[in-house]
Amino acid sequence: MGKVKTSVYVDEELWREFKELALREGSEVSRLLEEALMNYLINEVLKDVDDSEVPLWFEPLDVGGESSEKLLREMRDDREERLLGQ
Repeated sequence: MGKVKTSVYVDEELWREFKELALREGSEVSRLLEEALMNYLINEVLKDVDDSEVPLWFEPLDVGGESSEKLLREMRDDREERLLGQ
Protein backbone atom coordinates (compact mmCIF):
# COMPACT_ATOMS: atom_id res chain seq x y z
CA MET A 1 0.00 0.00 0.00
CA GLY A 2 1.40 3.38 -0.99
CA LYS A 3 1.72 6.50 1.10
CA VAL A 4 0.26 9.94 0.45
CA LYS A 5 1.78 13.22 1.51
CA THR A 6 -0.83 15.73 2.62
CA SER A 7 -1.27 18.98 4.49
CA VAL A 8 -3.79 19.62 7.24
CA TYR A 9 -4.54 22.50 9.55
CA VAL A 10 -4.35 21.52 13.23
CA ASP A 11 -4.50 23.52 16.43
CA GLU A 12 -0.92 24.52 17.25
CA GLU A 13 -1.01 23.37 20.89
CA LEU A 14 -2.64 20.05 19.96
CA TRP A 15 0.03 19.40 17.32
CA ARG A 16 2.84 20.24 19.77
CA GLU A 17 1.44 17.81 22.35
CA PHE A 18 0.98 15.12 19.70
CA LYS A 19 4.60 15.47 18.56
CA GLU A 20 5.79 15.30 22.19
CA LEU A 21 3.77 12.12 22.68
CA ALA A 22 5.38 10.55 19.61
CA LEU A 23 8.81 11.49 20.93
CA ARG A 24 8.11 10.01 24.38
CA GLU A 25 6.86 6.79 22.80
CA GLY A 26 9.81 6.63 20.42
CA SER A 27 7.44 6.59 17.47
CA GLU A 28 7.06 8.64 14.33
CA VAL A 29 4.34 11.27 14.18
CA SER A 30 3.13 9.84 10.86
CA ARG A 31 2.77 6.37 12.37
CA LEU A 32 0.77 7.63 15.35
CA LEU A 33 -1.42 9.74 13.09
CA GLU A 34 -2.10 6.73 10.85
CA GLU A 35 -3.05 4.68 13.94
CA ALA A 36 -5.38 7.45 15.15
CA LEU A 37 -7.07 7.65 11.75
CA MET A 38 -7.40 3.87 11.54
CA ASN A 39 -8.89 3.68 15.04
CA TYR A 40 -11.37 6.39 14.13
CA LEU A 41 -12.43 4.57 10.98
CA ILE A 42 -12.76 1.24 12.80
CA ASN A 43 -14.89 2.84 15.52
CA GLU A 44 -17.13 4.44 12.88
CA VAL A 45 -17.67 1.09 11.16
CA LEU A 46 -18.21 -0.82 14.41
CA LYS A 47 -20.74 1.62 15.86
CA ASP A 48 -23.24 0.51 13.20
CA VAL A 49 -22.69 -3.22 13.85
CA ASP A 50 -25.50 -5.03 15.63
CA ASP A 51 -23.37 -7.15 17.95
CA SER A 52 -26.36 -9.28 18.93
CA GLU A 53 -25.90 -11.05 15.59
CA VAL A 54 -22.16 -11.61 15.98
CA PRO A 55 -21.42 -15.19 17.08
CA LEU A 56 -19.09 -15.77 20.01
CA TRP A 57 -16.45 -18.46 19.66
CA PHE A 58 -15.86 -18.60 23.39
CA GLU A 59 -17.85 -18.58 26.58
CA PRO A 60 -17.78 -15.13 28.21
CA LEU A 61 -16.00 -15.10 31.54
CA ASP A 62 -18.00 -13.41 34.27
CA VAL A 63 -15.52 -12.28 36.89
CA GLY A 64 -17.86 -9.60 38.24
CA GLY A 65 -17.59 -7.74 41.51
CA GLU A 66 -14.72 -5.72 42.92
CA SER A 67 -12.01 -7.81 41.27
CA SER A 68 -12.97 -6.87 37.73
CA GLU A 69 -13.46 -3.20 38.64
CA LYS A 70 -10.04 -3.12 40.30
CA LEU A 71 -8.40 -4.81 37.30
CA LEU A 72 -10.05 -2.39 34.90
CA ARG A 73 -8.92 0.60 36.99
CA GLU A 74 -5.35 -0.76 37.08
CA MET A 75 -5.34 -1.24 33.31
CA ARG A 76 -6.65 2.29 32.71
CA ASP A 77 -4.11 3.78 35.14
CA ASP A 78 -1.29 1.86 33.47
CA ARG A 79 -2.35 3.08 30.02
CA GLU A 80 -2.58 6.66 31.26
CA GLU A 81 0.92 6.46 32.74
CA ARG A 82 2.33 5.10 29.48
CA LEU A 83 0.64 7.83 27.44
CA LEU A 84 1.87 10.54 29.78
CA GLY A 85 5.37 9.04 29.89
CA GLN A 86 5.38 8.55 33.65
